[in-house]
Amino acid sequence: MRLVHSAILVGLVGFLASPVLSKAVTEADLRAHIAILASDDFEGRKPGTAGEAKTVKYIAEQWAKAGVKPAAADGGWFEPVPLIQRGQGSFDYSFNANGRKLRVGSDDIVLIGKQAEYVRGNLPMVFAGMGVKSDGTVGADVAGKAVLVLFDAENVPDKMKSPRARREALVAAGAEAIIFVGDSKGSWPSLRRLLLSRPIALESREMRAPLEGAVTSEFAVGLVTAAGQDWDTLRAHAKQADYAGEALGIDADFNVKTDIYRFNSSNVIGKISGRKKNSGALMYMGHWDHLGICAPEGAPDRICNGAVDNASGIAVMNEVAKALAKKKYDRDIYFVATTAEESGLLGAYAFAQKPVLPLDQIILSLNVDTIAIASRGSKVAIIGRGTTPLDDEVETVAKKTGRMIESSTNANAFIQRQDGWALTQKGVPALMVGGSFADLDLLQKFLGSDYHGPNDEVTDATELGGAAEDADLHIALGRYFADTRKYKSKKAGE
Repeated sequence: MRLVHSAILVGLVGFLASPVLSKAVTEADLRAHIAILASDDFEGRKPGTAGEAKTVKYIAEQWAKAGVKPAAADGGWFEPVPLIQRGQGSFDYSFNANGRKLRVGSDDIVLIGKQAEYVRGNLPMVFAGMGVKSDGTVGADVAGKAVLVLFDAENVPDKMKSPRARREALVAAGAEAIIFVGDSKGSWPSLRRLLLSRPIALESREMRAPLEGAVTSEFAVGLVTAAGQDWDTLRAHAKQADYAGEALGIDADFNVKTDIYRFNSSNVIGKISGRKKNSGALMYMGHWDHLGICAPEGAPDRICNGAVDNASGIAVMNEVAKALAKKKYDRDIYFVATTAEESGLLGAYAFAQKPVLPLDQIILSLNVDTIAIASRGSKVAIIGRGTTPLDDEVETVAKKTGRMIESSTNANAFIQRQDGWALTQKGVPALMVGGSFADLDLLQKFLGSDYHGPNDEVTDATELGGAAEDADLHIALGRYFADTRKYKSKKAGE
């Protein structure tokens, strides 16, 4: 009898000490973080604002309280990310054809230079249609010229449909100036608003022409008509699959002054040191930024608080840090809260350009983003499925936590829209794992409603059940991948 009791006692002690039964992350834990990060006091967490200062301070304090140590290059918490914003200043322009100055019956034009001052005369103009041909290459002779490009794209590859992709292709082909033509009844208002919104950029990886801008279709019609061309004919030519552009017989003179603001934002970087040197590192990544004060003056609510996107991801990272810092693991565990994801994954790209550890030592990066959507019991999807050899390992861990698996690759539609993409391009195994991307209909419901708007706030109705389960899953993944006995990494030279 005593032996039986002893065996039961030993088994019970071991069972209770198992990491599986450690304290689960609760919805209340996550809500407390989100309520602070997505409060009006943080003003939407836009980089370069007082909201950023409060945000990165809060994250560093939470990680320090958990037992995580600062791991930026200078030994502190904050890794500088040099950013730039450009705003329209003053400008003059004129267009000439056959020795005469052309009159244009519209003043709907926006011009912004790469540098603070841009002066250029006698710049030949070409019409490049969509900008690229049906095979995705630039057909027009644009080198050293001003290029008119249609904002809306037809008959081009999907990867080239975005204005940014076509603009970068034209820059690579040597375009001196790129001017998009927007439909005044459709795309012009959003195009104009984007150019005048002082978008944030990472100067070190910009592909930008010396001069960029936009005009309305009415402006373009008036311009080419004054030069003896027919706009409808040009547009018809542009629909040809192999369209190679055509000269407009117009020379442009530009004198453009641009307001330029350079500033340092910050990635927050922390570390739990491992016991075994040269065994590689596991990394958690999530962006702290959102859109800031996003609605026009006079709107009832002007702040885009970003509760789901991505205060929820930072909340999960805070709780994962708290759980994993309670003990030592074999491998180092890094936590990176990135800036300017909303502006094009800029903080992640900055980290990939100048990492605080060799990238080939990262055995896995787990990105945590937009995680407060799914309810408890949701399947686990993997963004990046098939891009690493780790799918089976991740699924095994997920199943041990009681989660079911979404085995399709549907979630990969978002692979280039999240921070992990910056690392994937550098050869780092990078995944997003969780329930929010298992039900794409549910995700699209969020994207089509509260996403990037003032209504992305934390309320009593905010769904945090799936996020709490995903937090527990990320803790379990940390315990697995940080243990060299459980996961042997070829990347780390084991």
